Amino acid sequence: MTTTGTATAPGGPGGAHRPLEVPGRPASLPPGARVVLKVGSSSLTRADGGLDLNRIDILAGLIARMRQRGHDVVLVSSGAVAAGMVPLGMEDRPTELRLLQAAASVGQGNLVARWQTAMSAYGVVTAQVLLTVQDVAVRSHYRTVRATFDALLSLGAVPVVNENDAVATTEFSLGDNDHLAALVSHLVTADVLVLFTDVDGLWTARPGTPGAVPVRHVVGSGQLASVDVSARGSALGTGGMRSKAQAATIACASGTATIVAAANDAARLLGETTIPQDLGTWFEPTGPHRPSRRLWMAYASIPEGRVVIDAGAARAVTVGKKSLLLPGVTAVAGDFESGSVVEVVGPQGPVARGICRYSAAELEEVIEARAHRRPGPDHVAPVVHRDDLAELPRTAG
Repeated sequence: MTTTGTATAPGGPGGAHRPLEVPGRPASLPPGARVVLKVGSSSLTRADGGLDLNRIDILAGLIARMRQRGHDVVLVSSGAVAAGMVPLGMEDRPTELRLLQAAASVGQGNLVARWQTAMSAYGVVTAQVLLTVQDVAVRSHYRTVRATFDALLSLGAVPVVNENDAVATTEFSLGDNDHLAALVSHLVTADVLVLFTDVDGLWTARPGTPGAVPVRHVVGSGQLASVDVSARGSALGTGGMRSKAQAATIACASGTATIVAAANDAARLLGETTIPQDLGTWFEPTGPHRPSRRLWMAYASIPEGRVVIDAGAARAVTVGKKSLLLPGVTAVAGDFESGSVVEVVGPQGPVARGICRYSAAELEEVIEARAHRRPGPDHVAPVVHRDDLAELPRTAG
């Protein structure tokens, strides 16, 4: 990790300054890069809770210019609940689920209409895409969503994406929109994910804390141990810096570089071909783009159970890139059948998801026989074959 605490570097006579340069950090987006932009509620609303139409217009203009430079763009836009609060006379973001859904129902139409109006002024066609857990958790639905995105982008449209909050529940939700944006990055095989927020990127501690400096370049999948990501989101938002660090880690593990930056800096960040080095935090990809099947298993599927493994099996799966074999399984949780997606959990936590070739009952039978030192069932197939295994990145906690 490279950290930098100042926006400029001294140089030249008379205390002149030269632009900051961060070794290894890219100075521009890759030519023709496919970009996912995520804008949070706090960046799209005014102090009174209404939509900030000026901010929407600025972003619409930037998206139009990016498309002119050859970039496909997908917009993940929060703000449905915030956009519905004022028409419904709500002064504070509700906490009750039915009121959140009511606000989202009213606000989503207002939100997408504003985006359509703003982008049409620049000749850009928009398409509303509302996603639910089922749309991504079911493999056949996941493929359909991918095909829809591919068709929209090939036709030159800009998808405007949000979770369908009007029908989402606490138990069945895609999570905050930072996680949704990382998932959309996988769906469209994005080259770069941009997470706009109200803070200038990732800092070693909350901005304003003595000694806190901005982190301009993150290389590798480390645990960001020296960075405090505990700050919560705004009153209108649901995320915070932790969720952005986690989303960046997830996206980077599958080949998508990530930028976390202040929405106020959007014009400087994306308005030209170069990216100022003194803005935001650039996270380098830590892995290659993966096949859609493994992306689905790792990030979109809903595991039907857990397979607990020992330290040796965890090393074999993650370091050795091996299949998961029966001797490494120590416990099973859940009632699942053969062919189900399960979470593979090592001593340090979840390490992978995969398609299990045994039912929970079969695995429990093997574990019980082992505990009583008696011959178990004659099973030789891997519990999860390497071809059916998707490793999980360690995310910032």
